[in-house]
Amino acid sequence: MTDKVYTPAVRPIRIAVLLACLALTAAACSGAEDAVTTTSTITTLPPVATTVAATTAPTTTSTTSSTTTTIGPQNPSPLSGLEVETPELLERRPIAVKIDNHPNARPQSGLHEADLVYELLVEGGLTRFIAVFHHSDSAYLGPIRSLRPTDSTLVTYLNAPLQISGGQDWIQSLARGRGLLMIGDDRISTFRVGSRRSPHNLYGTTEKMRETADRRGWDNEPPDPIFTFGEPTIALTAAATVTLDWSKQPEVIWRFDPITETYLRSIRDVPHDSLSIDGERNQIAADTLLVLIAGKYTARPSSGKGTPVPALETFGEGQALLFYDGAVLKGTWQRDSYDDPFELALPTGVDMVVPPGKMWISVFPSTGSVDWE
Repeated sequence: MTDKVYTPAVRPIRIAVLLACLALTAAACSGAEDAVTTTSTITTLPPVATTVAATTAPTTTSTTSSTTTTIGPQNPSPLSGLEVETPELLERRPIAVKIDNHPNARPQSGLHEADLVYELLVEGGLTRFIAVFHHSDSAYLGPIRSLRPTDSTLVTYLNAPLQISGGQDWIQSLARGRGLLMIGDDRISTFRVGSRRSPHNLYGTTEKMRETADRRGWDNEPPDPIFTFGEPTIALTAAATVTLDWSKQPEVIWRFDPITETYLRSIRDVPHDSLSIDGERNQIAADTLLVLIAGKYTARPSSGKGTPVPALETFGEGQALLFYDGAVLKGTWQRDSYDDPFELALPTGVDMVVPPGKMWISVFPSTGSVDWE
Protein backbone atom coordinates (compact mmCIF):
# COMPACT_ATOMS: atom_id res chain seq x y z
CA MET A 1 0.00 0.00 0.00
CA THR A 2 1.37 3.44 -0.93
CA ASP A 3 1.91 5.69 2.06
CA LYS A 4 -0.04 8.94 2.03
CA VAL A 5 1.47 12.20 3.21
CA TYR A 6 0.24 15.50 4.54
CA THR A 7 1.37 18.75 2.98
CA PRO A 8 0.62 21.97 4.88
CA ALA A 9 -2.57 23.80 3.99
CA VAL A 10 -2.57 27.58 3.49
CA ARG A 11 -6.31 28.11 3.04
CA PRO A 12 -6.37 31.96 3.09
CA ILE A 13 -3.89 32.06 0.19
CA ARG A 14 -5.91 29.56 -1.80
CA ILE A 15 -9.18 31.41 -1.29
CA ALA A 16 -7.68 34.77 -2.20
CA VAL A 17 -6.21 33.43 -5.43
CA LEU A 18 -9.37 31.52 -6.20
CA LEU A 19 -11.62 34.56 -5.78
CA ALA A 20 -9.39 36.56 -8.05
CA CYS A 21 -9.50 33.83 -10.65
CA LEU A 22 -13.23 33.34 -10.40
CA ALA A 23 -13.75 37.04 -11.05
CA LEU A 24 -12.19 36.46 -14.47
CA THR A 25 -14.26 33.37 -15.19
CA ALA A 26 -17.65 34.11 -16.73
CA ALA A 27 -19.01 30.58 -16.90
CA ALA A 28 -17.95 26.95 -16.84
CA CYS A 29 -17.96 24.98 -20.07
CA SER A 30 -19.34 21.48 -20.48
CA GLY A 31 -18.25 18.55 -22.65
CA ALA A 32 -19.04 14.85 -22.84
CA GLU A 33 -16.80 11.94 -21.91
CA ASP A 34 -18.20 8.44 -21.33
CA ALA A 35 -21.66 10.03 -21.09
CA VAL A 36 -20.47 12.15 -18.16
CA THR A 37 -20.63 15.93 -18.63
CA THR A 38 -17.35 17.63 -17.72
CA THR A 39 -15.76 21.03 -18.13
CA SER A 40 -13.50 21.43 -21.11
CA THR A 41 -10.47 23.21 -19.63
CA ILE A 42 -8.52 23.17 -16.39
CA THR A 43 -5.73 25.54 -15.44
CA THR A 44 -3.53 24.65 -12.48
CA LEU A 45 -0.80 26.22 -10.42
CA PRO A 46 1.72 24.48 -8.16
CA PRO A 47 0.65 23.70 -4.57
CA VAL A 48 1.47 26.34 -1.97
CA ALA A 49 3.35 24.77 0.93
CA THR A 50 5.85 27.25 2.36
CA THR A 51 6.67 30.94 2.14
CA VAL A 52 10.30 32.07 2.23
CA ALA A 53 11.23 35.64 3.08
CA ALA A 54 14.74 37.18 2.91
CA THR A 55 15.71 40.29 4.88
CA THR A 56 18.96 42.19 4.16
CA ALA A 57 20.32 44.81 6.56
CA PRO A 58 21.00 48.06 4.61
CA THR A 59 24.15 49.08 6.53
CA THR A 60 26.05 45.76 6.41
CA THR A 61 27.05 43.16 3.88
CA SER A 62 25.56 40.28 5.90
CA THR A 63 22.18 38.83 4.99
CA THR A 64 19.78 37.11 7.38
CA SER A 65 17.22 34.73 5.88
CA SER A 66 14.17 33.39 7.66
CA THR A 67 11.75 30.71 6.58
CA THR A 68 8.11 30.67 7.65
CA THR A 69 6.57 27.22 7.36
CA THR A 70 2.89 26.53 7.78
CA ILE A 71 2.53 23.52 10.07
CA GLY A 72 -0.22 21.04 9.28
CA PRO A 73 -2.33 19.15 11.79
CA GLN A 74 -0.33 17.36 14.46
CA ASN A 75 -2.98 14.63 14.76
CA PRO A 76 -4.66 14.46 11.34
CA SER A 77 -7.62 12.24 10.62
CA PRO A 78 -6.73 9.56 8.03
CA LEU A 79 -10.21 10.00 6.53
CA SER A 80 -10.38 13.80 6.32
CA GLY A 81 -6.93 15.24 7.04
CA LEU A 82 -8.45 17.48 9.75
CA GLU A 83 -6.93 17.96 13.20
CA VAL A 84 -8.36 15.56 15.79
CA GLU A 85 -8.57 17.07 19.28
CA THR A 86 -8.47 13.68 21.04
CA PRO A 87 -5.57 11.74 19.45
CA GLU A 88 -6.51 8.54 21.29
CA LEU A 89 -9.58 8.24 19.06
CA LEU A 90 -7.29 7.76 16.06
CA GLU A 91 -5.93 4.52 17.54
CA ARG A 92 -8.99 2.41 16.77
CA ARG A 93 -10.90 0.88 13.88
CA PRO A 94 -13.47 2.83 11.87
CA ILE A 95 -17.12 1.77 11.82
CA ALA A 96 -19.08 1.90 8.56
CA VAL A 97 -22.88 1.95 8.37
CA LYS A 98 -25.12 1.40 5.33
CA ILE A 99 -27.74 4.16 5.23
CA ASP A 100 -31.02 4.22 3.32
CA ASN A 101 -31.77 7.00 0.81
CA HIS A 102 -35.29 6.13 -0.29
CA PRO A 103 -37.53 9.24 -0.25
CA ASN A 104 -39.39 7.71 2.72
CA ALA A 105 -36.08 7.44 4.61
CA ARG A 106 -35.45 11.19 4.58
CA PRO A 107 -34.40 13.04 6.60
CA GLN A 108 -31.70 10.59 7.66
CA SER A 109 -29.88 10.89 10.97
CA GLY A 110 -26.19 10.83 11.86
CA LEU A 111 -24.79 11.68 8.42
CA HIS A 112 -23.64 15.08 9.66
CA GLU A 113 -21.52 13.35 12.33
CA ALA A 114 -19.61 11.03 9.97
CA ASP A 115 -15.98 11.61 9.01
CA LEU A 116 -16.63 10.41 5.48
CA VAL A 117 -19.69 9.48 3.41
CA TYR A 118 -19.83 7.36 0.25
CA GLU A 119 -22.81 7.54 -2.09
CA LEU A 120 -23.43 4.73 -4.56
CA LEU A 121 -26.09 3.45 -6.93
CA VAL A 122 -28.60 0.70 -6.10
CA GLU A 123 -31.79 -0.44 -7.86
CA GLY A 124 -34.26 1.81 -9.63
CA GLY A 125 -31.79 4.66 -9.97
CA LEU A 126 -31.83 5.17 -6.19
CA THR A 127 -28.67 5.71 -4.19
CA ARG A 128 -27.62 4.67 -0.70
CA PHE A 129 -24.89 5.89 1.60
CA ILE A 130 -22.06 4.37 3.60
CA ALA A 131 -21.27 6.61 6.57
CA VAL A 132 -17.80 6.03 8.06
CA PHE A 133 -16.96 6.94 11.66
CA HIS A 134 -13.37 6.83 12.90
CA HIS A 135 -12.66 9.46 15.56
CA SER A 136 -16.34 10.42 15.49
CA ASP A 137 -19.46 8.59 16.74
CA SER A 138 -23.23 8.82 16.48
CA ALA A 139 -25.84 7.79 19.04
CA TYR A 140 -28.72 8.08 16.54
CA LEU A 141 -27.90 6.85 13.07
CA GLY A 142 -30.12 5.61 10.29
CA PRO A 143 -32.21 4.32 8.67
CA ILE A 144 -29.91 1.32 8.18
CA ARG A 145 -30.41 -0.83 5.08
CA SER A 146 -29.11 -3.96 3.39
CA LEU A 147 -25.85 -4.97 1.74
CA ARG A 148 -25.01 -4.55 -1.96
CA PRO A 149 -22.03 -5.93 -3.95
CA THR A 150 -20.20 -2.58 -4.25
CA ASP A 151 -20.20 -1.98 -0.47
CA SER A 152 -17.42 -4.43 0.34
CA THR A 153 -15.15 -2.85 -2.28
CA LEU A 154 -15.35 0.51 -0.48
CA VAL A 155 -15.04 -0.65 3.12
CA THR A 156 -12.62 -3.58 3.35
CA TYR A 157 -9.47 -1.48 2.79
CA LEU A 158 -10.50 0.81 5.66
CA ASN A 159 -10.51 -2.11 8.15
CA ALA A 160 -14.06 -1.04 8.99
CA PRO A 161 -16.81 -3.48 10.03
CA LEU A 162 -20.01 -2.66 8.16
CA GLN A 163 -23.34 -2.41 9.98
CA ILE A 164 -26.15 -3.64 7.72
CA SER A 165 -29.75 -4.79 8.00
CA GLY A 166 -29.24 -7.98 6.03
CA GLY A 167 -28.79 -8.74 2.36
CA GLN A 168 -29.08 -11.60 -0.10
CA ASP A 169 -27.08 -14.68 0.88
CA TRP A 170 -24.96 -14.60 -2.27
CA ILE A 171 -24.04 -10.93 -1.70
CA GLN A 172 -23.04 -11.61 1.90
CA SER A 173 -20.96 -14.59 0.77
CA LEU A 174 -19.26 -12.41 -1.86
CA ALA A 175 -18.50 -9.76 0.79
CA ARG A 176 -17.04 -12.30 3.22
CA GLY A 177 -14.79 -13.58 0.45
CA ARG A 178 -13.43 -10.05 0.10
CA GLY A 179 -12.68 -9.91 3.81
CA LEU A 180 -15.59 -7.73 4.88
CA LEU A 181 -16.68 -7.95 8.52
CA MET A 182 -20.44 -7.44 8.94
CA ILE A 183 -22.73 -6.62 11.86
CA GLY A 184 -26.37 -7.52 11.31
CA ASP A 185 -29.60 -6.44 12.96
CA ASP A 186 -28.69 -7.90 16.37
CA ARG A 187 -30.95 -5.56 18.42
CA ILE A 188 -27.85 -4.71 20.47
CA SER A 189 -26.24 -2.17 18.17
CA THR A 190 -29.58 -1.44 16.46
CA PHE A 191 -33.12 -0.47 17.45
CA ARG A 192 -36.46 0.30 15.79
CA VAL A 193 -37.88 3.83 15.67
CA GLY A 194 -41.65 3.98 16.16
CA SER A 195 -42.10 7.17 14.14
CA ARG A 196 -40.91 5.45 10.96
CA ARG A 197 -42.45 2.63 8.94
CA SER A 198 -40.54 -0.54 8.09
CA PRO A 199 -38.15 -0.99 6.32
CA HIS A 200 -37.07 2.59 6.96
CA ASN A 201 -37.09 2.41 10.77
CA LEU A 202 -33.90 0.57 11.78
CA TYR A 203 -31.42 2.84 13.58
CA GLY A 204 -28.24 2.26 15.55
CA THR A 205 -25.45 3.65 17.69
CA THR A 206 -21.79 3.41 16.71
CA GLU A 207 -20.76 2.93 20.35
CA LYS A 208 -22.68 -0.37 20.49
CA MET A 209 -21.33 -1.34 17.08
CA ARG A 210 -17.78 -0.87 18.40
CA GLU A 211 -18.63 -3.01 21.42
CA THR A 212 -19.93 -5.75 19.13
CA ALA A 213 -16.69 -5.66 17.12
CA ASP A 214 -14.68 -5.89 20.35
CA ARG A 215 -16.70 -8.88 21.60
CA ARG A 216 -16.05 -10.69 18.34
CA GLY A 217 -12.32 -10.05 18.67
CA TRP A 218 -11.98 -8.19 15.40
CA ASP A 219 -8.86 -6.24 14.52
CA ASN A 220 -8.91 -2.77 16.08
CA GLU A 221 -6.20 -1.25 13.87
CA PRO A 222 -6.79 2.25 12.44
CA PRO A 223 -6.75 2.82 8.69
CA ASP A 224 -3.93 4.41 6.73
CA PRO A 225 -4.55 7.89 5.26
CA ILE A 226 -6.85 7.36 2.30
CA PHE A 227 -5.55 10.32 0.25
CA THR A 228 -2.69 12.79 0.16
CA PHE A 229 -4.14 15.64 2.21
CA GLY A 230 -2.78 19.19 2.06
CA GLU A 231 -2.82 22.32 -0.07
CA PRO A 232 -4.16 21.27 -3.48
CA THR A 233 -3.33 22.66 -6.86
CA ILE A 234 -5.42 25.79 -7.32
CA ALA A 235 -8.53 25.11 -9.39
CA LEU A 236 -9.50 27.91 -11.76
CA THR A 237 -12.65 26.37 -13.26
CA ALA A 238 -15.72 27.65 -11.43
CA ALA A 239 -18.01 25.02 -9.89
CA ALA A 240 -20.29 26.79 -7.44
CA THR A 241 -23.20 24.51 -8.42
CA VAL A 242 -22.68 20.80 -9.04
CA THR A 243 -25.51 18.67 -10.44
CA LEU A 244 -25.41 14.87 -10.42
CA ASP A 245 -28.07 13.07 -12.46
CA TRP A 246 -28.00 9.48 -11.18
CA SER A 247 -30.80 8.48 -13.62
CA LYS A 248 -34.54 7.95 -13.01
CA GLN A 249 -34.52 9.98 -9.78
CA PRO A 250 -34.46 13.72 -9.07
CA GLU A 251 -31.03 15.26 -9.54
CA VAL A 252 -28.73 15.82 -6.58
CA ILE A 253 -27.54 19.44 -6.49
CA TRP A 254 -24.67 20.71 -4.36
CA ARG A 255 -24.35 24.50 -4.02
CA PHE A 256 -21.24 26.14 -2.64
CA ASP A 257 -21.91 28.51 0.27
CA PRO A 258 -19.09 31.09 0.43
CA ILE A 259 -20.01 32.00 4.02
CA THR A 260 -19.55 28.51 5.47
CA GLU A 261 -17.16 27.46 2.67
CA THR A 262 -19.08 24.21 2.27
CA TYR A 263 -21.23 22.55 -0.38
CA LEU A 264 -24.89 22.21 0.65
CA ARG A 265 -26.93 19.29 -0.66
CA SER A 266 -30.41 19.46 -2.20
CA ILE A 267 -32.69 17.04 -4.02
CA ARG A 268 -33.46 19.35 -6.93
CA ASP A 269 -34.46 22.52 -5.08
CA VAL A 270 -35.45 20.85 -1.79
CA PRO A 271 -32.75 21.01 0.90
CA HIS A 272 -31.64 17.54 1.96
CA ASP A 273 -31.51 17.60 5.77
CA SER A 274 -29.98 15.46 8.48
CA LEU A 275 -32.11 15.05 11.61
CA SER A 276 -30.47 14.99 15.06
CA ILE A 277 -31.68 12.93 18.01
CA ASP A 278 -33.09 16.17 19.46
CA GLY A 279 -35.18 16.82 16.36
CA GLU A 280 -32.94 19.56 14.96
CA ARG A 281 -32.69 19.64 11.17
CA ASN A 282 -29.62 20.87 9.30
CA GLN A 283 -28.91 20.75 5.61
CA ILE A 284 -26.31 18.13 4.70
CA ALA A 285 -22.97 19.79 4.00
CA ALA A 286 -19.51 18.74 2.85
CA ASP A 287 -16.23 20.62 2.64
CA THR A 288 -15.10 18.63 -0.38
CA LEU A 289 -16.89 16.60 -3.05
CA LEU A 290 -15.07 13.81 -4.85
CA VAL A 291 -16.80 12.18 -7.81
CA LEU A 292 -15.25 8.89 -8.96
CA ILE A 293 -16.63 7.85 -12.34
CA ALA A 294 -17.04 4.05 -12.45
CA GLY A 295 -18.37 1.50 -14.88
CA LYS A 296 -21.81 0.09 -14.12
CA TYR A 297 -22.59 -3.61 -14.46
CA THR A 298 -25.10 -6.19 -13.23
CA ALA A 299 -23.82 -8.43 -10.44
CA ARG A 300 -25.26 -11.94 -10.53
CA PRO A 301 -25.15 -14.89 -8.12
CA SER A 302 -22.72 -17.58 -9.29
CA SER A 303 -25.13 -20.32 -8.19
CA GLY A 304 -28.09 -18.80 -9.97
CA LYS A 305 -29.95 -18.53 -6.66
CA GLY A 306 -30.76 -14.93 -5.92
CA THR A 307 -31.63 -11.67 -7.64
CA PRO A 308 -29.14 -9.79 -9.85
CA VAL A 309 -28.48 -6.18 -8.77
CA PRO A 310 -26.66 -3.15 -10.18
CA ALA A 311 -23.04 -2.68 -9.12
CA LEU A 312 -20.11 -0.36 -9.83
CA GLU A 313 -16.56 -1.35 -10.76
CA THR A 314 -14.21 0.23 -8.23
CA PHE A 315 -10.87 -1.19 -9.26
CA GLY A 316 -8.96 -0.36 -12.41
CA GLU A 317 -9.06 3.30 -13.35
CA GLY A 318 -11.44 6.11 -14.20
CA GLN A 319 -12.09 9.82 -14.16
CA ALA A 320 -12.00 11.79 -10.88
CA LEU A 321 -13.54 15.19 -10.22
CA LEU A 322 -12.52 17.09 -7.07
CA PHE A 323 -14.80 19.98 -6.07
CA TYR A 324 -13.71 22.43 -3.35
CA ASP A 325 -13.98 26.16 -2.64
CA GLY A 326 -16.47 26.60 -5.48
CA ALA A 327 -14.12 25.21 -8.14
CA VAL A 328 -13.17 21.88 -9.71
CA LEU A 329 -10.04 19.90 -10.49
CA LYS A 330 -10.18 17.15 -13.08
CA GLY A 331 -8.00 14.06 -12.78
CA THR A 332 -8.03 10.28 -12.64
CA TRP A 333 -8.36 7.51 -10.08
CA GLN A 334 -6.49 4.22 -10.16
CA ARG A 335 -6.72 1.11 -8.02
CA ASP A 336 -5.21 -2.36 -8.38
CA SER A 337 -7.40 -4.26 -5.90
CA TYR A 338 -10.16 -3.82 -3.33
CA ASP A 339 -7.53 -3.92 -0.58
CA ASP A 340 -5.88 -0.75 -1.91
CA PRO A 341 -6.92 2.89 -1.51
CA PHE A 342 -7.88 5.00 -4.51
CA GLU A 343 -4.83 6.71 -6.05
CA LEU A 344 -5.71 10.16 -7.41
CA ALA A 345 -3.65 11.96 -10.06
CA LEU A 346 -3.80 15.22 -12.00
CA PRO A 347 -3.69 15.19 -15.83
CA THR A 348 0.06 15.84 -15.55
CA GLY A 349 0.47 12.52 -13.73
CA VAL A 350 1.41 13.98 -10.34
CA ASP A 351 -0.58 13.11 -7.21
CA MET A 352 -3.83 15.00 -6.71
CA VAL A 353 -3.61 16.61 -3.27
CA VAL A 354 -6.94 16.74 -1.41
CA PRO A 355 -7.71 19.67 0.91
CA PRO A 356 -8.46 18.63 4.52
CA GLY A 357 -12.16 18.60 5.30
CA LYS A 358 -15.26 16.45 5.60
CA MET A 359 -15.61 14.67 2.29
CA TRP A 360 -18.51 13.24 0.34
CA ILE A 361 -17.44 10.64 -2.23
CA SER A 362 -19.89 9.83 -5.01
CA VAL A 363 -19.05 6.59 -6.82
CA PHE A 364 -20.86 7.66 -9.94
CA PRO A 365 -21.92 5.54 -12.96
CA SER A 366 -20.36 6.47 -16.29
CA THR A 367 -23.89 6.35 -17.79
CA GLY A 368 -24.94 9.34 -15.68
CA SER A 369 -24.08 13.01 -16.07
CA VAL A 370 -22.22 15.51 -13.92
CA ASP A 371 -22.58 19.22 -14.67
CA TRP A 372 -21.26 22.31 -12.93
CA GLU A 373 -21.22 26.06 -13.32
